[in-house]
Amino acid sequence: MASNKDIIRATYEASPAEKGERLLTALAPDAAWTEAAGFPYAGTYVGPEAILAGVFHRLATEWIDYRAEAHTYLEDGDRVAAFGVYSGTYRATGRAMTATFAHLYRLRDGKIVSMEQYVDSALVRRALEDEAV
Repeated sequence: MASNKDIIRATYEASPAEKGERLLTALAPDAAWTEAAGFPYAGTYVGPEAILAGVFHRLATEWIDYRAEAHTYLEDGDRVAAFGVYSGTYRATGRAMTATFAHLYRLRDGKIVSMEQYVDSALVRRALEDEAV
């Protein structure tokens, strides 16, 4: 059986299509996914369909070459933290961004039951603005 850290690592380290499939497989039916306050998709989405529509579909359609590349994973029982870097270009403005992130996952019986995002959302939001601030 895969460790909790292996389950989370698999959702970051694959082709884009495989990442989506792996995430769907790993999400519990009632998973709560919280995007940080100030982030463009801020809020909590519950259930795989809401998470895909509210976060991942928007990332795929509103950004060019959006990436969340994790470089470090820490496991403590049912919790796994992933640390990494977001990058991409916001399609509407053509502005690029790079911002570090931390994601804190909680798993139960090999399924993600919650994720909370930590990010300097100001770095991401600048890409959404037409003019440099």
